[in-house]
Amino acid sequence: MPQSRIPPSDVHDTPLAQAGALIEQTLAGARPRPVVTSFFDEATFTVSHVVRDPGSDACAIIDSVLDFDAPSGRTAEHSARRLVDFVGDHGLTVEWLLETHAHADHLSAAPRLQGRVGGRIAIGAHITTVQETFGRIFNADMRFARDGSQFDQLFADGDRFRIGGLEAVALHVPGHTPACMAYVIGDAVFPGDTLFMPDYGTARCDFPGGDAATLYRSIHRLLALPDAGRLFLCHDYKAPGRDAFAWETTIGAQRAGNVHVRDGVTEAAFVAMREARDATLPMPKLILPSVQVNMRGGHLPEPEDNGVRYLKLPVDAL
Repeated sequence: MPQSRIPPSDVHDTPLAQAGALIEQTLAGARPRPVVTSFFDEATFTVSHVVRDPGSDACAIIDSVLDFDAPSGRTAEHSARRLVDFVGDHGLTVEWLLETHAHADHLSAAPRLQGRVGGRIAIGAHITTVQETFGRIFNADMRFARDGSQFDQLFADGDRFRIGGLEAVALHVPGHTPACMAYVIGDAVFPGDTLFMPDYGTARCDFPGGDAATLYRSIHRLLALPDAGRLFLCHDYKAPGRDAFAWETTIGAQRAGNVHVRDGVTEAAFVAMREARDATLPMPKLILPSVQVNMRGGHLPEPEDNGVRYLKLPVDAL
């Protein structure tokens, strides 16, 4: 399957400038505007997005979910099936299966989807840092490669790619994890866990490799994009006083009203708030199974000599 990559542009164009220009050109009608259909998984509060080129049948799937029942250790594909059915019903061709980071709250269904609808599995190049860190935490054996080879594509900051006729730019936005990426596709921005809805705020930074000051700088990089850029978020937990789940907003709305990082909030104030808040948060319910699977590109660990796959539970390690 073709990679749908774009050759590097002029070296004087920074990745952020390229992303901003792409949004402006799309808003001006000079480039196609992506069609985004979102699927919410209430069990994990995760939003998966199908991004379609309006001029062809090409699409990408961002942050898919594999159902996992922790008490029984059973997986299921109800969430993934909705994506497969949507792709089939609309006659779409999946070119990319994009991951914004190695999620700690749900297992990725990317390999399952790849087997059914195709597409290249992609994530940020710094996934190797996550693999090294969590490879040690889980004491993974030598069968677990720490070079990102479980993925078909590792994006560096500023890498450009296509989804049919849509142009896209990958931006490295660490802080929540070292490998977090945001994908700017036409006028749509997919920031992963860096930002939530303005009334809910921002991502935690207390996982191994996370850092609140780094997240602040990554968020302000995104907030430098044009105000009218559409933001499609990865999670929603319904802020107090809001009755409905929501996951679409704009860059301008985040700058004006994000409760954690709106215009005027200094880095020092953000770091103090974020670190104090993170100290009160419990670990996500699925962090241990999720990271073990997601650092492998969504693949389960290899079967042991009895043919059964096992997930580890490190004691007092996190």
